[in-house]
Amino acid sequence: MKGLSHLLPLAAFVVSQEQQIPLYPAEQKAQPLTLDAIPLLGFGTWNLKQPNTSEAVSWAIQVGYRHIDCAAAYGNEEEVGKGLADGLKKTGLKREDLWITSKLWNDHHAPEAVQEGLDLSLQKLGLDYLDLYHMHWPVASGAGGKNQIYYLKTWESMVKQFEAGKTRHIGVSNFSPKQLTDLLNNTSTPPHVHQFETHPYLQQKEWVEWHANHNIHVTAYSPLAGTNPTYKEGDKPEPLLRSPVLHKIAKKRGCTPAQVALQWGMSRGTSVIPKSIHKEYIEGNFHASGCVLKKKDFKKLSKLGEYFHRYNNPSESWQVPLYEGLEDSDGKHKPATWFKHH
Repeated sequence: MKGLSHLLPLAAFVVSQEQQIPLYPAEQKAQPLTLDAIPLLGFGTWNLKQPNTSEAVSWAIQVGYRHIDCAAAYGNEEEVGKGLADGLKKTGLKREDLWITSKLWNDHHAPEAVQEGLDLSLQKLGLDYLDLYHMHWPVASGAGGKNQIYYLKTWESMVKQFEAGKTRHIGVSNFSPKQLTDLLNNTSTPPHVHQFETHPYLQQKEWVEWHANHNIHVTAYSPLAGTNPTYKEGDKPEPLLRSPVLHKIAKKRGCTPAQVALQWGMSRGTSVIPKSIHKEYIEGNFHASGCVLKKKDFKKLSKLGEYFHRYNNPSESWQVPLYEGLEDSDGKHKPATWFKHH
């Protein structure tokens, strides 16, 4: 499997009562990145709006972020590209010092349209290659808005972009266990990365471990749970960043609640991509790697998983079943017996 060793999730940790979880690296700005390592702490750009996008991305690079996550569907890749250029100029960094991820949207799933989708993202971002290109969803918008294109056909075309060097790695996002297994069984080039929603309210321990066993790195979107303004409907638990559990741990460890949540995600070997337009939050989130958590903190945080709340689920509006094998149709958690047989 080409170039996968550097993307393996961190090994399982045996942590003493007072031992810090080892992370990659504690201060990213202290050592330049290479294309052989995906930084666990990234900067997300979903729902960043003008005129804040370029400034936020530039500031993130100046603070020390070396992993920027974007997507065609976010509608802001031109602004992100301006922020990338400004951040590189102000820091004196080179393009190869950054890890840039983007995603193919549903309307470019036709095999002949994949290259066009990638080229459009490269053009808007002002880049000549990506470090990682995801299939955003296992759902295609074909003629008349129908979901007519098998994701395996889309993947075959993405592999060609990888082989052509337009992207250094390829991945998927929001796949179910069944879909991802189907893909693995029908390709000689497995995805290097899978990006999906996971946070203390949606821990999906078995699913994350399954990826480690199959040499697929996990990137966690919405790592702070429901802070995105898109998430307005439905019954939601108490906002994660207001959780008394997080606040008590944060106070004890001298961290912010957000840093505790991000550290929890990175400790599992998943990369996390928080976003903000506020300079103080961008900088504060970046220093999550310095938040020292203890074994007893992780035990307390594990109990938050009892909420099992997924914020991003367009199944109903798209009329397509998503996340099958991970939750019941009513959204309630059930034991993932699927993992015992795969």
